[in-house]
Amino acid sequence: MASELRDLRGVGPSLESSLNQLGIHSCQDLLFHLPFRYEDRTRLHPIGSLYPGARVLVEGEVEHSAIVRGRRATLVVVISDGTGLLTLRFFHFRAAQKKQFSRGTRVRCYGEVRGGYRGLDMVHPSYKRILSEADEVVSDRLTPVYPSVEGLGQASWIKLTDQALSLLDRQELQLEELLPDDQRGNLKIPPLADALTFIHRPPVGADVAALVERRHPAQQRLATEELLAHNLSVQQVHRRQRKLKAPALTRESAREDEFLARLPFRLTGAQLRVIAEIQQDLSRSHPMQRLVQGDVGSGKTVVAAMAALRAIGNGFQVAVMAPTELLAEQHLRSFTEWLEPLGILPVWLSSKVTGKARQA
Repeated sequence: MASELRDLRGVGPSLESSLNQLGIHSCQDLLFHLPFRYEDRTRLHPIGSLYPGARVLVEGEVEHSAIVRGRRATLVVVISDGTGLLTLRFFHFRAAQKKQFSRGTRVRCYGEVRGGYRGLDMVHPSYKRILSEADEVVSDRLTPVYPSVEGLGQASWIKLTDQALSLLDRQELQLEELLPDDQRGNLKIPPLADALTFIHRPPVGADVAALVERRHPAQQRLATEELLAHNLSVQQVHRRQRKLKAPALTRESAREDEFLARLPFRLTGAQLRVIAEIQQDLSRSHPMQRLVQGDVGSGKTVVAAMAALRAIGNGFQVAVMAPTELLAEQHLRSFTEWLEPLGILPVWLSSKVTGKARQA
């Protein structure tokens, strides 16, 4: 089976290295490197109908071109199709490019229309000169645009994905179908190979808005598989964790009731429920796996303090970790205020603490 990048035409060590930078090491990886947007080059738009913000395909004859000198040299080309004028601007260009835009040359361009001082502009559009009947053919499908790295243009992506899709179509590249047929039918989503083919090469008439908003069934097919894989991997982690041993913290401490009694506020029903769930988890002989989520000020730190008291009451030390030193200092102040009256003195440990203090 052809599945390695080196099996594709045009892939040498340099191109393979560029693809590797993006995490692409096989033809399968290439197929899962998806377009982040699409360009509609299926029809030509009259220049007279353009408006700022539109991304369109236009064609016209060069009226004139010139290199304009200013703070930076700019190649300026004006084209016309009989309905209006459009100015093309190139800030990065080669001297030979100006010769490509001789008066009367037919040029087809794709880009974003902008409002300029003297009419409408396109800055650095993609373009080709119409030199033969073959050049006049308009694409029959949306053009994908891929995330890339420097030196790897969109034309290369089209050639590479064309080859990978051809291998897939000829079944020389096999993709594992993870979703059962009945589940795909219930969810009304296509098989994996069909979904990838559609996303890379959406046909004429495809729902562009759905593709842009990532709600097309082909995209939902990949999202469903990704969520399923994530869910299964999390379950695997849970099963591995449950095989690990942890001390069962079953002993209740009088300090817990005293802590709650000293608080200047009463805990909410949600806080008490979460504390009870955490204490139940801590009473088991395997590590707890729990994420407590809540808005700022919702009482997560109080819940953490109650969990710490349960561990201390069972004869263990407790480390409360924070992602920043500032937040750690805030927690230190809160825990000191709450726990010092109970005979528990929290201490501070950070990269700033060194020597004997750190060792202690």
